[in-house]
Amino acid sequence: MTDSPNVRLFNPSTIHKPFGYSHVAEITSGRLIVLSGQIALDLQGNLVGRDDFEAQVRQVFANIAAALNAVGADFKNVIKLNYYCAESVDLSVALPVVRTIRDSLLNIQAPPASTFLVVRSLARPEFLIEVEATAVV
Repeated sequence: MTDSPNVRLFNPSTIHKPFGYSHVAEITSGRLIVLSGQIALDLQGNLVGRDDFEAQVRQVFANIAAALNAVGADFKNVIKLNYYCAESVDLSVALPVVRTIRDSLLNIQAPPASTFLVVRSLARPEFLIEVEATAVV
């Protein structure tokens, strides 16, 4: 369970135990915040981490943090993450990188619901990952 009175993150006993995410995010009250997919562009619009998956993930999460802060939220308010990873990325390397960076920011005792998709490519070939976030304040 999350410590927010507005959200209940949990795993029903009738579904398998997940690894690093929650199956259900129930909004009981509050403001719903939906962020567009964030990519590894810095404030000036420059790509961060060309051919460097970890650098791109760090920038993506920095962009999510900035967007959340703009509405008075932070990572403890995130209830859902959607990951889109380019198929050119080696998942045996990518998944541990994403988990390490994500776990440093989120409440891993009550992680948000999440989906991780591998796609042929993103909007530009140099983008290796894009992440959408949904939060409740």
